[in-house]
Amino acid sequence: MQPTHPLKVLKFCPKCGSPAFVAASERSLKCSDCGFHLFVNSATAVAALVPNKEGKLLLTTRGVEPDYGKLDLPGGFVDPGETAEEAIERELLEELGMRVKSLEYVGAAPNEYVFSGFSVFTHDMVFRVVPESVDGLKAMDDILDFGFYDENEINLDLVPAPSIKKFVKQFFEI
Repeated sequence: MQPTHPLKVLKFCPKCGSPAFVAASERSLKCSDCGFHLFVNSATAVAALVPNKEGKLLLTTRGVEPDYGKLDLPGGFVDPGETAEEAIERELLEELGMRVKSLEYVGAAPNEYVFSGFSVFTHDMVFRVVPESVDGLKAMDDILDFGFYDENEINLDLVPAPSIKKFVKQFFEI
């Protein structure tokens, strides 16, 4: 299924319900009846680079669509009112039962996350995380499994998100 850009899907004004909701620019729609203006902006997401003592990188196996069964970094969307740092700590706890000892911002990259055939544009931020422990981790929430991988053990074709692929490559270059 080809992803659909929000400007091609949204046909009615979410404020007044009018069908006079049309593209006003390459990234916005405007209602000519009530004046409501909607911009298609990026959602913020976070990912964690978690090494073990041997320098291997923690990767998860996705348990939900999109890309069920593919490799990913632990992380997810930042909730409203939450900082990126709070989000990465919450996501690691929800997905793996991992508590964070320290974290450091590494970088960011744009991404297109296709959900239900609809394009959600994201601004993915990655953090290097030192966990309190990697003992007793458990795959929970929206992941099937996890493991620590050396650079030569990772098939990058199984990492579908371009931003995540970039972060994985970047980890081994540091």
